[in-house]
Order: sequence, then C-alpha cells, then structure tokens
Amino acid sequence: MESTPNSSYPQYASVLLEIAIDKPLEYGVSEEHVSQIVRGVQVKVPVRGKLQTGYVLELKKEPSFPKVLPIGEVVSEQELISEDLFTLAIWMSRYYATPLRRVMKSLLPASIRKNVSHKNQYFVSSLQTKEHLRNLYRELSQTHLSQAKVLEILLPASKGMLLSELLEKGGVSKSPVDTLVKKGVLHLQKIQIDRSPLSGEEYFKTKPKPLHKEQKEAFDKICSSLTKREFETHLLYGITGSGKTEVYLQAIEYALQLDLSAILLVPEIALTAQTIERFRSRFDDKIAVLHYRLSPGERFDEWHRIRKGEAKIVIGARSAIFSPVPNLGLILVDEEHDGAYKQTEEAPCYHARDVAVMRGKLSSSTVVLGTATPSMETYHNVMRGKYTLSTLHERATSSSLPHVTIVDMKREFEKAKGYTSFSEILLSSIQKRVERGEQTILFLNRRGYHTSFSCTACGHIYQCPHCDLPLTFHKGEGILSCHLCGYRISPLPRVCGSCQSGEMLKFKGVGTEQIEKSLHAIFPSIRTIRVDGDTTRHKGSHERLFREFRTGKADLLIGTQMVTKGLHFPGVTLVAILNTDGSLHIPDFRAGERVFQLATQVAGRAGRGTVPGEVILQTQIPENGTIKQAAAQDFDVFYQSEIKIRKAFGFPPFTHLIKVTLSSKKPSEIEIYGQRLREKIATLLGNSYLVHPLIPCGYAKIKDWYRCQFLIRGVAVYPMSEGIQKVLSEFSPSKTLRVQIDVDPLSTFF
Repeated sequence: MESTPNSSYPQYASVLLEIAIDKPLEYGVSEEHVSQIVRGVQVKVPVRGKLQTGYVLELKKEPSFPKVLPIGEVVSEQELISEDLFTLAIWMSRYYATPLRRVMKSLLPASIRKNVSHKNQYFVSSLQTKEHLRNLYRELSQTHLSQAKVLEILLPASKGMLLSELLEKGGVSKSPVDTLVKKGVLHLQKIQIDRSPLSGEEYFKTKPKPLHKEQKEAFDKICSSLTKREFETHLLYGITGSGKTEVYLQAIEYALQLDLSAILLVPEIALTAQTIERFRSRFDDKIAVLHYRLSPGERFDEWHRIRKGEAKIVIGARSAIFSPVPNLGLILVDEEHDGAYKQTEEAPCYHARDVAVMRGKLSSSTVVLGTATPSMETYHNVMRGKYTLSTLHERATSSSLPHVTIVDMKREFEKAKGYTSFSEILLSSIQKRVERGEQTILFLNRRGYHTSFSCTACGHIYQCPHCDLPLTFHKGEGILSCHLCGYRISPLPRVCGSCQSGEMLKFKGVGTEQIEKSLHAIFPSIRTIRVDGDTTRHKGSHERLFREFRTGKADLLIGTQMVTKGLHFPGVTLVAILNTDGSLHIPDFRAGERVFQLATQVAGRAGRGTVPGEVILQTQIPENGTIKQAAAQDFDVFYQSEIKIRKAFGFPPFTHLIKVTLSSKKPSEIEIYGQRLREKIATLLGNSYLVHPLIPCGYAKIKDWYRCQFLIRGVAVYPMSEGIQKVLSEFSPSKTLRVQIDVDPLSTFF
C-alpha cells in the first residue's frame, strides 16, 4: 500500500504491533476511519512497506512526531480487547517483565488474531408437503434415480438436514439437489454451524442442594461482595469433599440473578469434563468452554459467544482468565494451589490465580479461591487480612475423612529381600476392594515401564543425546523414549554402546506401565485403567477413561498427576501413593509444600461415597514431618511449621523471586553473556536485592539447548522487573541466545 506521510488527521492512534517491535508506533486516523477506531480495535498499518497487524492502544489529539503514516485498514468491527483487559495487559507487562505485544498474544487466541471465520454449511429443507414429496419420489424412482434417492433420504427428516450429510447418506453428487432446488421442491441455504464442544450433548437437570451451616456462611459472604459490586478476594478453604463446588454453583446462580457473568478456572483439562457435566446440568447452554484441546474453530466460536454475552459462564484452564466476558462479576479459581495455573513454557510466565485477583480488582469483581490445601502465599494473605477466609471443616455428605496409614517401605524391602512397588498391606487392601466390588486409585508420578536403562559393567546410562535426561523404557511400544523432546531408540540395544558388553544391560526404576502389568500378574482378573501421558494423547481421552472408571468398568485406576485433582468417584474406597517422598528430594524450597498438597489431594479421592475410605502412603522416610502432617491432613500445623522456615531464610511469601533462565546451543555463550547480565542487574538493583550466582538448571540441556539460570530475590517486585527490562533493552542477547524471565517461579530447580 502506498501512503504519504501527513501531519493533519482528525485523530492519532498509538498502535501495538504483533511483529517484534516492542514499542507502540503512531499512525494517523483518517476521516473514513474515525468512527471505527476505538481502543482495542484490530488494525493493519504500514511498516517498512508492508501492512502489519496491530491493536489500537491509545487515541491522541496530537502526534508525537511531525510526520506519521495513516492507518491502512480496520480489521475488526468491534474492540477485541476490552478496557479492563487492556489495563490488565499493561499490568502484566510491567509485573512479569514482558513486552506488551507478547502479553497480547496470551490475551487473544491465535484463531482470533488471525481472524478465522465462522463455519458455514449448506442446509437442505423441503418447500413442499410430505405427501407431495412422497408422490414425487414415486415418479422419480422410474426416471431419475439420483433425485429419488435425495428425496428418500430427506423424507424422514422433519426440518431438513445438512447438505454434506445428505450427500454422504445418499451416495450422490450435488447435481440432483440443484435440480430439485430449480424445480422449487427443495430450498438450499447457507447457515452458521455451532462448533461449541458442548453442542448436541444432553444433561440431566439438577437443582441446588441445601447448604450446611459452613457452606451457607461462605455463600453469604460471597453474595455480600457480589451485591456491593466491590472487589474482594475470598479463600474458600475446605477439606476434600466438603462441598466447595456446590458453593461455586450457587454463587454463580446469584451472580446471574444480578445480571453478572462468571469465570471458573480449573487447573487441568482432565477436570474440565466432570466440571462441565455438573455445571451444564444446572445452567443449560449459558456455558462456554475454553482449553488448549479445542480446535481453532471451536475456540473461535466459543470466544465470540462469550464476547457477545451469549455465554454468561466461562469454564476453562488458565488462559480462560482472559475471556472477553462482558459485565464480569465473579471469578472462581478451583484448586488455587495447583501448579498448572503457572505458565512456564513462554513469556509472560504468569500465574492465572494472581492474574485472576488483579482482573477482579480492575473489574470490581468478587474473586473466590477454592482449595483443600492453600498455597503458602494465599494463606499468608489471609493471615495479613488481605483475603476473607471461609472454612469448611466437614464433608458435605455423611462420609468421613479416610483413615491414613503410613507404610515404611524400608521394612517392606527387607521382607521382600529386594525392591517391591507394593507393601503387604496395600496388596491385601486391594484384594479386599476387588472382592467387595469397590474401587482403588494408585498414584505414581512416573509414566513408562522402567525409568532408566544402563550397563552395570561400565555404568553407562542411556540418555537422550538432545536432553540432559535418561531415556524411559515403554514396553508397550518397545522403545526407549525421552519425555522432554520425544527422541526414541528402537529396537533396544543388545550390547552396551560404551563397553560393548551384551550381558550387563539392566533396567531400573518403575513407571505406571510396569505397575499395571505387575498388578495383572498378582491379580489376574483385576480390571485396570491407566491415565498418563501415554494413554491420553488423543482428544477426549481423559473424559472417556474417567467415565469408564466412574461407571464401574474397572476395579483400579493407575495414574500420574491427572488422578489427584478434584475428581469425584463415589466408588473409590482405597487410595495409595506408591512413592510419597519422591518429590522431597528435589532441591527446591517448595518441595515440602508440594508433597503436602499432593498427599492431601490424593487422599481426598477416597471415601467420597457411603463407604469409609482408606489411604496408604508408602515412603522410605516415615518419620518426615511433612508426610506425618499430610497423613493427619493438618494444614494449620504444616503452615505454621513451613512459614517459620520461609521467614528465617527470606523465601516467598516474605520476598519475591525472579528466575532468569538463559539457553543457547553454545554453552560458552551462556557463560559469557549470563555473567555480564547478572553483574549489570546486580549493579542496577544495588544492595537491597540479592542476585544469586549463575548455575546450570535442573534440566541442563533440552532439545540441544543448554540452560543456566540465576535468581533475584527482594521484597518489592516492580523494581526487579523494571530493572531487568531496562538492562535487557540496553544489553540485549544475540539471536542465538534466549532469555526467559519467570517472576514468582514455582520451581527454582528445573
């Protein structure tokens, strides 16, 4: 597009571009575009002779420069980013030390940025009576078989059908349909297809359940905030099975009565199906769903339903917090402690829980954080009076908390005269459940059959050549596989690649695949379902596997992290963690918190029906305080113990941490640039902030990229974030080196 710079326009717009230009650029708004340009509208503007996509950030009366080019094209008819989301994006950019254009990519799904269109299809309906069609069918059966076939397929359909379905069922081309349209027999029209993942599904309607005393008190506090339309954050701290979801449901119902919309965040896609089922049965088609397994078309349709106000309730994983919800009044974050809310793959490395609280503040919404195991940061905010606490001490039904047994696996190894995955009490308990027709869940956070393959003669371990990680053996596929990059070796080596020994190659470590096979060897008739990264690769697999287990098609569910979170299986009376202390050995200050949360959450899956539950925690360190507190499900004791340690060593929530990760295919480049970057940041921040040394990451190499990191610690986050951005703008890395900034990281090791 040719355009001449002109300094005389009715208005000027500051435009944020999608391409790698971090600062907004200014453009003139011509007379023809004045009525269309508002903050948040998507436009195309000339940059170096090409039209590039961007978003109007701000409107001005006067330009900052004497000569500006005009906006070339207005892409969206309405604002794509609302005022509160724009303000949220600016806050995220500042807090998470990320250029605003990258934040915008998180706010807008790719299908919206690229303007994917609605799905349209042709619909065929009849213009004649059924009797007329039958008579015409008999006539055409003698003369025009293809036209007769069209009428034969269409006759049973009362309202008509999609053209594609008609052609497929009839095995005919479009030509006979066109002929019948010309004769005035049929009508062909283009319609918009609903690609909602919920369309076509039916649910049994349910009614609100009576709330017990503690539920009612929590509900009343939330309703008070909603009525006042004032920002307030509530912590709904309830033991597993205490009825937090019913409080969510009734709070949303109250919000709808006030003509307010709601967002419900769940940490895992595995939870989405069960949550949708419960909410759809209460709220019909007022629900929209957003998560990463949706196709671009489905996400496009759901996003527009939300923006138009057709869906008043949004359910989804972390990115659903950016939904363009009009008149937002209620934000619920279920399992607020869960690490899945933290974005770690790319900038901005935001935490959806914290973003939810900020969005609530900007939109004067009520925010409810629900969990049985609050994060240290959240509970610390309660103790400081920043959040309102509601506690549910009792299970919503007559069921009681399960009995917990800690098993010392060192003694089990002595009895078995070697390693064993199962204690005697666990095998005995599984046997009882199978005999009584009850169900069991086993948790092990390692997928595969064996976790390593090595030569005992020379000590060589088969590792991924691209990552700093041993290869995992998957017996079903007969491969050694890397869980970070997908590298595979098949068939298995017969001799050691280092010393050529062929007799000393051994497998070590246990994964979910081996657990399942071992159980079938011990209990030949047992029915099992395994839920891990290998069995849930395909769309809808989570829902299918959990539905099969819930309907009693298996006696035992074996799984990784996916089986620990919020799932409700009334038939489960036994839950076991096979290696409770595995995560405690990771050198990370959050290790104890994670183990406590995990053990408590897994234990909460047992005894949710009428039969009392039992939990078995297998560990080699039964005397460990965290494991004992998790067995007692005593969060208050754990919190008091942990918070003292955090305060003594200056860890969050008493300080903020920022993790700066550098990666390159050249280790020397990381060392040189990383040390200089660290020194410049330390000099700028001064003695009020502690800048830790540059060290290798827990995974020192991923996909041929070497990785190092250093931590920055201080009380105030904004000086650290702004200091990092300032240094990076003046001392930018080369194109062969990546720098990632993670504010408030969940892991300081990996």
